[in-house]
Amino acid sequence: MSDVFDPAKRSAVMRRVKGRDTGPEKTVRRLLTGLGSRYRLHRKELPGKPDIVMAGRRLAIFVHGCFWHGHGCARGARVPKANRDYWLAKVGRNRERDVASRAALEAAGWRVEVIWECELNDEAALQERLAGMLA
Repeated sequence: MSDVFDPAKRSAVMRRVKGRDTGPEKTVRRLLTGLGSRYRLHRKELPGKPDIVMAGRRLAIFVHGCFWHGHGCARGARVPKANRDYWLAKVGRNRERDVASRAALEAAGWRVEVIWECELNDEAALQERLAGMLA
């Protein structure tokens, strides 16, 4: 059996995968707000549409899901058994796009930070990292 769900259920599950306002994004935003920071979301005019933008600080923050962006942690290194070639190509394209977006932002004079989904497991350490970004 290649999938635990029938095609209709799989379609419904995949429809619920969001690209913005995800749980990890909301957690980072909550921590930033707690630190007294103001920010904008998903600025379309910037390369890669960063998840969080602090224009005054010229800081762009991307909150990446470990699976979707191919992080080195256990969750990010996992490749589905079904349709393996598709998923490897998709994650590869995401990584290439991430590198290009980061390079374009840095060339324009922006600081770029990436927060991985797995980093949210240690909220105290993440809050300390965010405070360091704002200092």
